[in-house]
Amino acid sequence: MKKDIHIPEVSDVVIAVVFEYNDMYKTDDWNAYIINKKSVDLELVVIVSQGFSEAKTTSLFRKKLDVLPANSFGKIELMQPELFKLNNRFQVSFFEGNNLFEKTFLLKENTIKESALRMIPELRKRGILAN
Repeated sequence: MKKDIHIPEVSDVVIAVVFEYNDMYKTDDWNAYIINKKSVDLELVVIVSQGFSEAKTTSLFRKKLDVLPANSFGKIELMQPELFKLNNRFQVSFFEGNNLFEKTFLLKENTIKESALRMIPELRKRGILAN
C-alpha cells in the first residue's frame, strides 16, 4: 500500500531565514519565510519546524497557510539567535492542484549568521537559504 503512494519532487519552493529591521520594536530580527517561486498557488501549506542537536531538541512549531499565492512569500516565524547553535529543520507539505508535495529543509548548526547573508531577490532582503 505504502509503495503505491507517490509524492512528487518539490521545486521552486524555498525556506529562507532573513535578518531584517522590525519597525515596531526598533530591533534587528531573524525571521523564517517560505517563498513560492511557482506560477501557481499552493494550497493548505503546513510547515513544521524544530531545532535539534544530539543533546537538545526544541518543541515543534506549526504554521498553516490556507493559500500561498504564486510568486509570493509568507512569514513563518521569528527565530531567536539561541536556535542558531542547533540544526533547524522545516518540514513543508502543500497541495498544488490535486497533488500532495512534501519536502524537508535543513539549516545546519551555526550556519545562520550575519557573515553568511546574501541578497534574496524575491524578498528584497538579505538572508540565508535552507537546503
